[in-house]
Amino acid sequence: MPRQERIKTKYPGVYFVEVDGKAGRERIYYIRYRYHGKLNEEKAGFQYADDMTAAKANQIRAARINGELSNTEKREQVKAAKLAEAGKWTLARLWREYEASKPNNKSINTDKGRYEKFLLPTFGDKEPHEIIRLDVERLRVKLSKTLKPQTVKHILALLKRIVAFGASRQLCQGLTFKVEVPKVDNIKTEDLNPEQLKRLLEAIDNSKDIEAANIMRLALYTGMRRGEMFKLKWVDVDFQRGFINIRNPKGGVSQKIPLNDQAREVLKNQPETAENVFARPDGKPFTDIRRRVNPIRKAAGIPDNFRTLHGLRHTYASMLASSGKVDMYTLQKLLTHKSPLMTQRYAHLRDESLKKASTLAGNIIEEMANGKDHAVKETTVEKNKSRG
Repeated sequence: MPRQERIKTKYPGVYFVEVDGKAGRERIYYIRYRYHGKLNEEKAGFQYADDMTAAKANQIRAARINGELSNTEKREQVKAAKLAEAGKWTLARLWREYEASKPNNKSINTDKGRYEKFLLPTFGDKEPHEIIRLDVERLRVKLSKTLKPQTVKHILALLKRIVAFGASRQLCQGLTFKVEVPKVDNIKTEDLNPEQLKRLLEAIDNSKDIEAANIMRLALYTGMRRGEMFKLKWVDVDFQRGFINIRNPKGGVSQKIPLNDQAREVLKNQPETAENVFARPDGKPFTDIRRRVNPIRKAAGIPDNFRTLHGLRHTYASMLASSGKVDMYTLQKLLTHKSPLMTQRYAHLRDESLKKASTLAGNIIEEMANGKDHAVKETTVEKNKSRG
């Protein structure tokens, strides 16, 4: 095919060739220019299809010389950006991987809500190494204006966990600074005094709601968590060996706790109507029972800020700790705490018992010392009498 004749225009670097088109003979305009020392040539457009003229082609040529990208270059740049973005481990991408790795994590839905509401808008499109200390500090200040310190702590701790997850799998670099989370002293230990406990036991005995009454009794006699009682199945109760098997507790690993006589009696009096020990009328396990246990609490005159089932767990632990007869390790195992740090909230009750025991030891030693002196005196008198 013979080469088409290039026809120059009055504009340097702008020329055209003529071809047969639908509307007859038509010009195709081209431009030639140098950018960063490299000679470039590209089509500017068709005379009729693109409404191209020599003047317009000259404007395009000027734009290219000034660094404006061609359409082809723009498409290539967008493509390269997409490829680069696909290779970036932003916080949003890390979160998706983090979430997928924890299908059975009980708190993942809570974490998802915190991530989507508080972390995604600020850090979702950033890689961890692009996040600076000031960004996190500004977020902390912003959150602190409307949220409780404990909630702010959970949000920032989630940020740390997501990044640590990615860094441990070599998906990204870690943060270049240490995230400071708010220090929160929110350890709440609920307890009942003897009079309150007596009234509550009477209210439980007088309640016509057997299900609610029994779940409150079991919480008090075993210290089981609300969720553990909701998931408890009859196959988990070993009446013969005297144990309750707690499946997938908060600590993660299934554990066994002793079935004492009082808890045994409660379970024997609990109607067996479903696979779960405590179930709704439709046979499904409970997810919440506050509407049924709170009337019993109110009937006993217990304050509204006493969280009924959780409070009974605390009462169970407090009674054991203050008795002075149970060490912290045993209490930790009974409460199925994963870490002894959780059990330490009851240590101050144990301290009072230790003080009493220490005082008792001092008194015993003092009495022994006094008794020894008295015995020595009596022996001396008896010897003198025999001599006389």
